[in-house]
Amino acid sequence: MSDDIIAVKPVTTGDMQKSDVVNAHTGQKWAYSQIVKEHFFNPKNLLLEEPAPGQFDARGTVGSPACGDVMDIWIKVDPATNRIADLKWKTFGCGSAIAATSMFSVMITEDGGRTLDEAVTVKPQDIMERLGGLPNRKIHCSVLADKAFRKAVNNYYHATGQHDKVEVEGARVVDTRLNITDKDIEEAVLEGATNLEEVQKKLKVGVGDPEAIPDIEQLIRFYKEKYYGV
Repeated sequence: MSDDIIAVKPVTTGDMQKSDVVNAHTGQKWAYSQIVKEHFFNPKNLLLEEPAPGQFDARGTVGSPACGDVMDIWIKVDPATNRIADLKWKTFGCGSAIAATSMFSVMITEDGGRTLDEAVTVKPQDIMERLGGLPNRKIHCSVLADKAFRKAVNNYYHATGQHDKVEVEGARVVDTRLNITDKDIEEAVLEGATNLEEVQKKLKVGVGDPEAIPDIEQLIRFYKEKYYGV
């Protein structure tokens, strides 16, 4: 949330083509596609009020107001086809999170809705492609929708007794000395660290446990491909 406390630049020809906003604290410039702007100013499937009892089959919530972004996603599933009949969302988050979740909601519900199995295959980079890209520092915003949706799907499976379909996400300790997990490395990559040196600047991971470095480098490559496609 704090990253989007920004100074909006004056609208001038050419200048806006280079950057739309400038971080007031760091001077970092970001440019957003017209699709991102459309979904930010006119978000789709947004639910501002709490839904009525029974309106949806499951809810997924990730984040914390104390830490910044919070994402809520509600889903309605057609039990006959296992398709997402409706999806609504609400977030306490930045413009990029709003735009990414708005686009995600369209992708899940368009053309009659995706099945649950199809919907969970949508990746954060798929959302970014439909948006026309996001600044690297904002890629994590597309992950909020993905995580909240997967949590809603798991809650649906629990509620309907389909416990064998629940996806279990657990953290694995990579650096035993510092107790740093694969999820910590994932977050570092999402924040823009794309090689061992940059990840170590953030986490000090592997500095006192050199035997963990091959595993760390493998995780960095995995998350780079997952979120950046490279």
